[in-house]
Amino acid sequence: MSRLDYRTAGESHGAGLVALVEGLPAGVRVDTALLNAELARRQGGYGRGGRMKIERDEISVLSGLRAGVTIGSPIVLHLVNRDHRIDEAPAVTRPRPGHADLAGSLKWLTTDCRNTLERASARETAARVAAGALTRSLLDEFNIDIIGYVVRIGGVAADFDREAPADQLRAARDANQAYSPDQVAAERMISAIKQAKVDKDTLGGVVEVRVTGHPPGLGSCMRWQDKLDGRLMQAVGSIQAFKAVEIGAGFAAAERPGSAVHDAIDYDPAQRDQVNLGFVRPTNHAGGLEGGMTNGAPIVVRGAMKPISTLLQGMDSVNLATKKRERSDYERSDIAAVPAASVVAENVVAFEIARAFLEKFGGDTLGEVRAAYDHFLKSARSLGSDA
Repeated sequence: MSRLDYRTAGESHGAGLVALVEGLPAGVRVDTALLNAELARRQGGYGRGGRMKIERDEISVLSGLRAGVTIGSPIVLHLVNRDHRIDEAPAVTRPRPGHADLAGSLKWLTTDCRNTLERASARETAARVAAGALTRSLLDEFNIDIIGYVVRIGGVAADFDREAPADQLRAARDANQAYSPDQVAAERMISAIKQAKVDKDTLGGVVEVRVTGHPPGLGSCMRWQDKLDGRLMQAVGSIQAFKAVEIGAGFAAAERPGSAVHDAIDYDPAQRDQVNLGFVRPTNHAGGLEGGMTNGAPIVVRGAMKPISTLLQGMDSVNLATKKRERSDYERSDIAAVPAASVVAENVVAFEIARAFLEKFGGDTLGEVRAAYDHFLKSARSLGSDA
């Protein structure tokens, strides 16, 4: 049994993208329709640019499955780039502020930003969505639900019942192009994006991911590398253009006294057979994680995405070849990609949850994983007394 992990390869305008996933147990039936649906959602959302009209992301599984079921070997997921023109694409010598252009050119000692931007591009997130969506087939076996949505675009914030059932949130989210459960706010978000396009500007925002149905005890406090909150923050924070990540109350917790931050603990025998093992909280400021481990409450992760770095109006920059002041180069881009980013965040969180799940309940086959999972819940329920 190997540790669940994945790597991606490919450039924005290269031949395609690849995700290599290792560590999924044998016996998991993979829902390729779900993979393609998540890839289609990533391509959608209001504010996307012309590139998404060219690409039609559809996954090809090159290895690791037999008749749609995992066999324990590495899984290779492949996406074709229709806009394959990396060899003909012009040099970029005027770096865009906010992008990887300048830092990469200095790192790799070149005046052409093209090599950096091709890999730094958010096009790479299609491979990450595919890898995360692949693990959903495992998580679905254990009724673990993950949903991502938009809570802010620019100055427009959503207001809705975050404690609503996942199916209800998902239906509301999918009812608009802003991918927000708040229909009124979604209309205002779309209007803000339209205005940004008129202004030749871009907008960022905040996305939230919510995980339910998972057991307590995922992650660990024994090594800092295994703390699940840190791993989730790294996964979400590594998404292109993300600049901040918080869990639960996040930064707001720093402004409150402990009595208004920590979640009181109670026990409800009627919920003993649920995945929370009967332990309930009146609040969830911790976002479902304490000491680097899940505590049975919903996991709540938020990420802040900065505005897209490519502006139609350009910004002041310097030509790396001449060192003369010039306006930055323009690469075809989005006005706002926050809705799409919520799909990426949802799926990178899914992968990290699946990784932590297999670390605790791992086995070479799905049957072994299920046996370990059932044994854990049975043992946990036998702790103490319900008297």
